[in-house]
Amino acid sequence: MSEKVLDRVIGQVRETALLQTSLAVLEWDERTGLPSSAGAYRAEQITLLSGLIHRRKTDPRLGEWLAELKESELANDPSSPQGATVARLHKDFERNTKLPVDLVKAISKAIVLGQQAWERARKADDWSQFESHMQAIFSLRRQQAERLREPEGTLYDALLDEYEEGARARELTRVFAQLRDDLVALVQELADAGDPPRGESWRPRMSLERQRAISRWIAEQIGYDFRRGRLDETSHPFCATLGPHDCRILTRFQEDFFPSGFYGTLHEAGHGLYEQGLPTEWFGLPPGTYASLGVHESQSRMWENFVGRSQAFWKWCFPHVQSMGDHAWDAMTADEVYRDANRVQPSLIRVEADEVTYNLHILIRFEIEQELIGGSLRVADAPDAWNQRYRDYLDVEPPSARDGILQDVHWSAGLVGYFPTYALGNLYAAQLMKAANQQLGDMDLALASGEFQPLLDWLRKHVHAYGFCMHPKDLIEQASQAPLDAGALTEYLRAKLLPIYGK
Repeated sequence: MSEKVLDRVIGQVRETALLQTSLAVLEWDERTGLPSSAGAYRAEQITLLSGLIHRRKTDPRLGEWLAELKESELANDPSSPQGATVARLHKDFERNTKLPVDLVKAISKAIVLGQQAWERARKADDWSQFESHMQAIFSLRRQQAERLREPEGTLYDALLDEYEEGARARELTRVFAQLRDDLVALVQELADAGDPPRGESWRPRMSLERQRAISRWIAEQIGYDFRRGRLDETSHPFCATLGPHDCRILTRFQEDFFPSGFYGTLHEAGHGLYEQGLPTEWFGLPPGTYASLGVHESQSRMWENFVGRSQAFWKWCFPHVQSMGDHAWDAMTADEVYRDANRVQPSLIRVEADEVTYNLHILIRFEIEQELIGGSLRVADAPDAWNQRYRDYLDVEPPSARDGILQDVHWSAGLVGYFPTYALGNLYAAQLMKAANQQLGDMDLALASGEFQPLLDWLRKHVHAYGFCMHPKDLIEQASQAPLDAGALTEYLRAKLLPIYGK
């Protein structure tokens, strides 16, 4: 009998996934080619679909089926595909039924309008064009958090849990504080070095056509399957999954700054590899869903940084890019490019930050959005708070809103509680790479030969295959054989960077 009830639940959820992926197509189109005057109608489309999806997720029949399954033998093993499906869907149902459909629709509409306003404000470098939209989005997210808040948690915890199940701001603050102290000390140590990389190899102009070809090539080399995906361009890189065999990655290019497109592609392809590695037979259900955004980010950071900024990688990659790159690197060497790929310098833009200072960018956002949700900071004062923290943490001064509070799409997209998963991704990636090196042997020999399959196979086995059948913290601890800690990331950075800087 339980199997029949589970079949009903799976059928219901898979139909809902059809609507969700249709919604994802509209959102992908909005970010890639929507005419500027079409935003209002697109908001109506997305609002309607969001309401239909929420009604299906809160269907009383679904609740009755899940309650029955929670008491059945299928729930005995929550790490099995069937047990995880019951446990995760039951938790989602409980969460969704706390949110009235009018609030869900209001959030969806505010997000679409907010993203359109953010695009205009960023282009015009005018915070005032986005301020009221951000006020509306944070107000709605606060209402959501008030309905979802657990007795022992904070409003921010309620939002954070949506992206990183079980994570709590207090624990993240403790881990991030240790990481911050370690990284600030490392930045100072590198600043005192006598022979820092200059970054010159990244600045020669390279045509966008050449960069597009190189980006597609490198995504293919690490294993991204273009039969099940595509590479497009947008103002803010992202990855979108529109179906079990349709995972799309997007990046952006600059003629005078090669890393923007190249590392943006490696990063998003890392996300794509994770999506393409999930069990397709369970698409739309927990076993076919990523474990958390922190785990997702660990996969993108693995390929962007731990692979893509390694000396072994550039030993292999350099001659290929040199031959494909419009003679832009004819006067360069692989060692110069490797050193420049690992230049550490405090900067304004998060997505172009080096590995060391990147987490300070995240800490700034983590603190500000907690204060906004908690009410101790007004939206009107957020730009000043942003600029002050950049002065305090990175010793840089944003010259404009475009390079300051308007640089990220996340708050316009309603993604409050999302930012800390980036720092978690870096920590997870360090632990996973350390474990992969221990189990596979030194990965440098493989990377120097352009052999990426052993690492991808290891990630498929230890991370991708589990989908969302395990708590993210447990998944990483099992794969890396170590609890969450800042030490692995700090150890990796020091081992790589100190020799580059002659220390």
